Amino acid sequence: MCNCNEHHNDEHKEDIKKPIIRIVVAVILVIIGVILEHQKDGLILFSNPILKLAFYLVAYLIAGYEVLINAFKRIIKLEAMDETVLMSIATIGAFILGDYQEAVAVMVFYQIGELFQDYSMDKSRDSIKKLVDITPEFANVLRNEKIEKVDPTEVKVGETIVVNPFEKIPLDGEIIDGATMLNTSALTGESIPRYVTVGDNVSSGLINNENLIKIKTTKEFKDSTASKIIDLIENATEKKSSSENFISSFAKVYTPIVCLIALLTFVIPISLQYFIFKVSPDFATWAYRALTVLVISCPCAILISVPLAFFSSLGAASKLGILVKGSNYIEALSKVKAFAFDKTGTMTKGVFEVVGVHHCSINEEEFFRLVSHIEFFSNHPIAKSILKYYGKDIDSSIVKDVKEIGGRGLSGVIDGKVILAGNDKLMKDNSIDYIECRDIGTIVHVAVDKQYVGHILINDVIKENSPKAIASLKKLGVTKTMMLTGDREEIARDISEKIGISEYRAALLPGDKLSILEETIKTIKLAFVGDGINDAPCITRADVGVAMGAMGSAAAIDLADVVLMDDDIINVPIAYKLSKITMRIVYENITISIGIKVLVLILSIVGISNMWLAVFSDVGVMIIAVINSIRLLYMHKAIKRV
Repeated sequence: MCNCNEHHNDEHKEDIKKPIIRIVVAVILVIIGVILEHQKDGLILFSNPILKLAFYLVAYLIAGYEVLINAFKRIIKLEAMDETVLMSIATIGAFILGDYQEAVAVMVFYQIGELFQDYSMDKSRDSIKKLVDITPEFANVLRNEKIEKVDPTEVKVGETIVVNPFEKIPLDGEIIDGATMLNTSALTGESIPRYVTVGDNVSSGLINNENLIKIKTTKEFKDSTASKIIDLIENATEKKSSSENFISSFAKVYTPIVCLIALLTFVIPISLQYFIFKVSPDFATWAYRALTVLVISCPCAILISVPLAFFSSLGAASKLGILVKGSNYIEALSKVKAFAFDKTGTMTKGVFEVVGVHHCSINEEEFFRLVSHIEFFSNHPIAKSILKYYGKDIDSSIVKDVKEIGGRGLSGVIDGKVILAGNDKLMKDNSIDYIECRDIGTIVHVAVDKQYVGHILINDVIKENSPKAIASLKKLGVTKTMMLTGDREEIARDISEKIGISEYRAALLPGDKLSILEETIKTIKLAFVGDGINDAPCITRADVGVAMGAMGSAAAIDLADVVLMDDDIINVPIAYKLSKITMRIVYENITISIGIKVLVLILSIVGISNMWLAVFSDVGVMIIAVINSIRLLYMHKAIKRV
């Protein structure tokens, strides 16, 4: 099988080698030229002006023939002028004035700047490609007791696939046989392997680190996690921020204005000398200054560094397990001052767990044996949490007359004893004195033969990083945090207080959430973080929508602007911090680029600057801005420390 990625990488290495070779050859020729020009007696080569011109022209064309071709095409097609047009006019003008070395140097430095840009773009792409590389090449499908190796697109929902050690999981599904450790780093950015066993759901793109497992597929390939992520990544770089769009529009206006300034730099002094001061015009001096203005004013630093900063930010985000669907969302996130959160599955685990047993008047093991055998006959999440806590085999044959009482609980007979397990209404209906629980949560009261024996406290457990995430957001300048939930008032209040959220709204329907959100965004930029299909309207309506990528609903992920691939809520402040740093770097690049150019431009017009300083103000500043932008790729570890 041909490895297309390796083939592409080899081609790309060749593409990078070519400009490096051209730059080196051009530099060597210039150095030889400088040495020859400073020979005492001179050499026959440079004693002839035509041969001298030809020598430097060869070096110039080696370094910049592509720039000249691109500039010529733009002029012929009457397209908007760009930096290639400015560079071409300036360097050809320098040749006409006899400044051969400076003309070649300008082109060489420009190519060096382009090389820096290519390198940094490649580093960003490599980070993003690590997510794209999650695509599985095949699936081992169990059909008629035989394993067939097929394309993942040919596997149907409900079929069984076999994943051997060190293979990628080709489709989303549920493990039906085996247990193993999964490498989730490509999808979530998390380096610690995750243990999975029978009953666990797994996503396509994860790598099986240890043992053979069998998976029952729950989605077709086109709907699988890997397929959706690849589609999102491919579209991410097409969505430009308003800063990028402004820079692109700015360049179309800026370049003609610069050409006009350069022309006026030549025409006005010449006209003043000839018509006002009645002296012979100094054509060479003012032509040189005009050409210097062109080199100085080339907008390379801004045109390259601003998009590069956003692209590097997308790459850094992918390393952190955060998928941002476009640079426009990075900019939008940086302006957010308020965050609204869903509760279940976002701030909490969305899984009921037994967190306490109170007023238990019988042996606790016997207490849970009786309750678990009754709850075995219910599919309610609360029943499942009790069975999980009990953790022992259930002998359903010992249970008689099991009844599920709607809105109340369960009743049944075990060893001749009547067992009741349910809420306070069930106790009241059976005239049983029960003890109310002072803690917040779901309460399961238990009675044996109409005698109260205690109650179980069950709660949706708060995610470990939820309090830290809220505290980090506040440190980063977020002025408002709120939780929107359909849960009861007392539970919402308790969760909010424990997490540190400043406001909450409880007992909400999806429409209520949306109404509150729409009212809030009238006065403040807001991001909404959620995971369920009921969160999709809010995710769409918010200034920035954030979804949980691992356990979140397909609708929420599709509509979100930012997806947290590992469902860790701490990635919300991490993404927010990254957006802030990205915009700071963008503004730094714009300020540095324009500031230095304006300074050198003034110096050039008054005759203090020369072409070499102009080269620095253009290519030198571009390299500084590019290096500043690609810092983002290496800051992901520091950004993670929120």
